[in-house]
Amino acid sequence: MRDVFTEIWESVRRNKLRTCLTGFAVSWGIFMLIVLLGAGNGLMNAFLTGGEDIATNTMQIGGGRTSKPYDGLKEGRRIALEDGDVALTESDLFADHVDRVISTVGTSVTVNYGKKHFAGYIEGNYPARQEMDKIEVRYGRFINDKDIRENRKVVVLPENQAETLLGGGSRDTGARFATLGFGSSNGITVDVRQLIGKYVKIGTFSFRVVGITKSDRMSDSNLFYAPYTTVKIIYGKGKEIDDLTFTFHGLDSEEANEAFEERYRAAVNLRHRAAPDDRRAIWIWNRFTQNLQMNKGRRILSTALWIIGLLTLLGGIVGVSNIMLITVKERTHEFGIRKAIGASPWSIMKLILAESVSITAFFGYVGMLLGMVACMILDKTVGQSTVSVMDEQIAMLVNPTVGLDVAIGATVVLIVAGTFAGLFPARKAAQVRPIEALRAE
Repeated sequence: MRDVFTEIWESVRRNKLRTCLTGFAVSWGIFMLIVLLGAGNGLMNAFLTGGEDIATNTMQIGGGRTSKPYDGLKEGRRIALEDGDVALTESDLFADHVDRVISTVGTSVTVNYGKKHFAGYIEGNYPARQEMDKIEVRYGRFINDKDIRENRKVVVLPENQAETLLGGGSRDTGARFATLGFGSSNGITVDVRQLIGKYVKIGTFSFRVVGITKSDRMSDSNLFYAPYTTVKIIYGKGKEIDDLTFTFHGLDSEEANEAFEERYRAAVNLRHRAAPDDRRAIWIWNRFTQNLQMNKGRRILSTALWIIGLLTLLGGIVGVSNIMLITVKERTHEFGIRKAIGASPWSIMKLILAESVSITAFFGYVGMLLGMVACMILDKTVGQSTVSVMDEQIAMLVNPTVGLDVAIGATVVLIVAGTFAGLFPARKAAQVRPIEALRAE
């Protein structure tokens, strides 16, 4: 093996410029592959930020408008969900899959604290909402069962609006002081924890603040929570609800979810005298199937980036194959002598293949290392930049790096590519006839 590497080194040393130029093409190809995959991962991570912790085994149901006539009623009729729909969902009809069911009611209000105020949406909810939506309570607590039973006037505010009530007054505040519990805006620093236990005025009613949640940049940060029973009584919601959400089990494929959705939609539609197959009468947000679709999109993007990167790498591999053909032509006389003194065709093929794989692997790893460094630079530069989406600052790239699996995959690609690049020249070298080779100049 040592003799093989010695011969490879001598061959490379005799053709430094040619080898380096060919190696640059290989390095550039693998460099682009790593950078493209890293940037693609960063883009998908940025897109998924804020939703990765949400429970995927949930469905949210809301009312819509009928799109076709049914049972003597015209299309375009508004469907409003009611308490009866909650009872239907909890019934034995869907007990094979449905676990917990909660409903929500709410209304737009103005919240006042001293001279500060903000316009928001109060949502009556249940304690289970925190687990379903993975709501992070920064300080205090979320709504509990006792709040529901006793119809307590308590409220859980988002952190950014708590800062507004205390004088911060900005959506993008709190990031620099979040770990300490402070928010800042226009030089004013506020401690949002001091709002816990205080009373704020919502409309004409006083509510006690019991918790502060982390502001969600991917959703409406003007949304805040109060006990379901309290909101329903105070604002006279009657039997109507805004929407309902339930967790489910036993639906492990997209086909099973679609079949359940059709069965569930038919039951709810019939209860409201709408056509069983009317998909617009109610809307269903299935987070499981949404997650499957997002993962599918991620795989498609990753595959596309791999293809682009491999096509770029192909240019370098063709260059390696060409340089090995030139090497075989230049060493035809040498190979003839080797075969004349007893060298087997395999020993000559092994030498050419080893040289091809060595050149490809060495320059490929150089490109891989540079690509990983480039990804780190992306993370420290573009990864720290944000874009404004609906008045929220969203990171352009989140962790634009590649994992160990990609590094191993790239290693396999390099070895296979080097082998293929040297295969044809190696076969040509092994087929050299000693007599013809000795005549060659």
